Order: sequence, then C-alpha cells, then structure tokens
Amino acid sequence: MRDCVEQALAEAAEALDRARRSDAVLDAITRAGELLAGRLEQGGRAFSCGNGGSMCDAMHFAEELSGRFRNDRPGMAATAISDPSHISCVANDYGYEQVFSRYLEAHARSGDVLLAISTSGTSGNVVRAAEVAGEMGVHCIALTGHPGRRLGELAEVEICTPGGRYADRVQEMHIKVIHILIELTERIRYPDTPQ
Repeated sequence: MRDCVEQALAEAAEALDRARRSDAVLDAITRAGELLAGRLEQGGRAFSCGNGGSMCDAMHFAEELSGRFRNDRPGMAATAISDPSHISCVANDYGYEQVFSRYLEAHARSGDVLLAISTSGTSGNVVRAAEVAGEMGVHCIALTGHPGRRLGELAEVEICTPGGRYADRVQEMHIKVIHILIELTERIRYPDTPQ
C-alpha cells in the first residue's frame, strides 16, 4: 500500500511539474486571471459550472470570490450554477444538456464571464453553456484536461492542464488553477490588500 501512496504523489508531482514548465499553461492562467479581474472590475459577474467533482470545483471557485480567499477584501459577484431545484427542473423539462445554459440565459448578461469546467472537454451541458455564453457576449474561460476538444474551441481562454491519463489528476490540477485565478483576481482588483 505504501507503494500506491508514493506512486499517487509522484504522478501528482509530475503533473504539477509539467504545468510549471508549460508556457502555454502559464500564459493561459495569466490571461484568464486578467480577464476575470477585468470583467469583475467593470461590474461583470462570474458564473461557473461543471459536473460531479467539477461542480464542486465550480462551487469552490464562486464561494472563494464571493466570500473570502486569503485576505479580507470586498466580496466579488460570483455564482456556481448548482441550484438543485433549477437543475432538476430544467433536466426534467428540457434535458440535462440544458441545465447550465438555461441558467445563463436567465441570469447572465453581456460582459459577464463563465468558468466552464470539464476534465474531458466534451461534457455536453458544459459545452452548451459555452455556446450560449458566446451567443450572449459572456466571456468564457474553459478549464479542461485534454487539448483539441469542443469546449476549448469555444472558449476565449482555454486552460488545459496536463494531468495525465485519469480525471482525478486533471481535477487536482484544476483546483490549483482555480486557487491561482482567485489569487490573481485579488491581487489585480485589490492591490493594497496585504498578500
């Protein structure tokens, strides 16, 4: 069992090292942080969505922006599309593929930003949300784990983390990226707050 623990940590470290050495990943995270901070500064709102563990990440992203990350500063407008009554209503009436896009149609406006999370980059309801975001003038940041997938093609900025063969490694990288995006947003929007 100790070998399994060491292997898991080695794989996680390798994924992190690949991200640290990738100009494409570093540049994409930087651009996404600047985009997010800029839209919030201009009165836009952030929305986030994903399925399963990615929904948990979407919720964590929103609560760290609207609540508190590391330091005290004003709350920022962020919502995860995770309301069970909305999701079950839309899934029942329109199909699961529409659960995130219908929420954007009801609540988002041009100039807002969507963080669309899918480890595969092919989740139908997340892809549909990105399509609707584009139609509405909502900026889209995609957080994926495989290049060349539909979600990344729809995004203004795609952050494709080199997580490896399994979704759990990709998700581990995603939460690291999410924390960096929040930190960048805080640093840009509230530069006088101690870091």
